[in-house]
Amino acid sequence: MQIGIVGKPNVGKSTFFAAATLANVEIAPYPFTTIKPNRGIGYVRRECPEKYFGVKCNPNNAQCMDGVRFIPVELLDVAGLVPDAWQGKGLGNAFLDDLRQADALIHVVDASGSTDQDGNPVPVGTRDPVDDVLFLEKEIAMWIKSILDRNFQKTAKKIHLEGLKVESVLQERLSGLGVSLADVTAAMRLSGVFGDPINWTDNDLLSLSDAIRRISKPTLIAANKVDIAPEENVKRLMAMKDRIVIPCAAEYELALRKAARASLIDYIPGSREFRIKSSTLNERQRQALERIAHFLRQRSTGVQDAIEKTAFELLQLVAVFPVEDENKLTNHDGQVLPDAVLIKKGSGPQDLAYRIHTEIGKNYVTAINARTKKPVGHDYQLADGDVIKIVVRK
Repeated sequence: MQIGIVGKPNVGKSTFFAAATLANVEIAPYPFTTIKPNRGIGYVRRECPEKYFGVKCNPNNAQCMDGVRFIPVELLDVAGLVPDAWQGKGLGNAFLDDLRQADALIHVVDASGSTDQDGNPVPVGTRDPVDDVLFLEKEIAMWIKSILDRNFQKTAKKIHLEGLKVESVLQERLSGLGVSLADVTAAMRLSGVFGDPINWTDNDLLSLSDAIRRISKPTLIAANKVDIAPEENVKRLMAMKDRIVIPCAAEYELALRKAARASLIDYIPGSREFRIKSSTLNERQRQALERIAHFLRQRSTGVQDAIEKTAFELLQLVAVFPVEDENKLTNHDGQVLPDAVLIKKGSGPQDLAYRIHTEIGKNYVTAINARTKKPVGHDYQLADGDVIKIVVRK
């Protein structure tokens, strides 16, 4: 799974990315600090089944802290987006191409209103952050439309004359963006754009493109810089319909994670508290931590919440733990509950088998639920926290 971190320049995208991944990226208060995309690993939290089974897990791909499993997800921090990026302005072409395979987007917005439309610094409260949300949504919709627009009349005539299935033709054109046939079909229902495409207007194509954006690139709003944002700005963002908005203070989260890595504090990402463990803090560090502690009494920094809401609410994923021995809960190397797999809610055990390996999926026979020790049927829908053994044909 890949989540794109997007937004206009100078809103804190790279700070958000660094806070989530502790990757070394350039962070500066001016536009286009990020030129090439930064890739890193963030994490989502889920309760580890070790407590239920009374065992100690041995994770293969993540940490487990106090019974909480941190499951890796790929994050992509891309160049800032400016108006008319879909036409190539700024670093628009690179930005949009980098997002082709993203499953979802986190749109980092400057809730403080202290950057103009191009990302240049302005006084706090000058810019309406709601405008930034709408502008980015329009840019991505226009990007999708620009792809559909290429020789569209010629394509529409071919569909009309040969009786081709509209959804299949459009999906083939958008397949490079990771758009599925189901996405196009759902977008047509959402936009109300049906019938013979030879009769579609430019507005019809834009409506359809925006619906494809909403379905194929679902987006969460990270209202960043809430520590300095006017309360009215935050309220306006939170009131936007059909959007998930998470207030964030990415700079605070980055400071906490760096302090924890330096063994100055004990801090679990996403927590609303931390414990100072070092006696060597200087006065400046102590004051900074006191300021962050005061902030955390009101809300979390939001970075971890934003990633988790994207995974579990926007993308509707569940965490499943595959094992090879349902009694010992181990893999072939004897590791206990070694991995967690994020998979779409509603998926079945054979879908999980294919996720593990294509050959396992092809040779799938049945699956065993380690909690009940009973086989589950082909129509069983995997639940969050399931521990599953896949039985394959020998």
